[in-house]
Amino acid sequence: MGRGFPRYKKRMFHHDGEINISPLIDIVFILLIFFIVTTVFVDETGLEIEKPRAATQQDIERNSILIGIDPQGAVHYNGREIGIGGVRAVVGRLLRQELMPVIIQADRRTPTDRTIAVLDEARSAGAEQVFVSTLSE
Repeated sequence: MGRGFPRYKKRMFHHDGEINISPLIDIVFILLIFFIVTTVFVDETGLEIEKPRAATQQDIERNSILIGIDPQGAVHYNGREIGIGGVRAVVGRLLRQELMPVIIQADRRTPTDRTIAVLDEARSAGAEQVFVSTLSE
């Protein structure tokens, strides 16, 4: 009388009811690292400007020095006002680190003489490539 019939024994199933989420967390971190590494960060001048339109336009490489000129003619770099006199110092310092083109983002209402003065200061600092940013027509 010892054993009984195994077919009719009451089976006991024990489930913990928990899901292992560590592989999911690993995948999320891998995706996060992937997107951080492959993202291209765009430098902006920190100004809201209306670019002038041009029939011819050329794409420029990513590493560049962005100088902004607002409608009143104030000159900005990296979100702070540097004035025309600061253009030569800023461009010269940045060009000593790496040769880059200078892109002037002037508002379409900016006086032309201010844009030309900034262009001249950038060239005086040693910039070989100086461009004015426009919108395509």
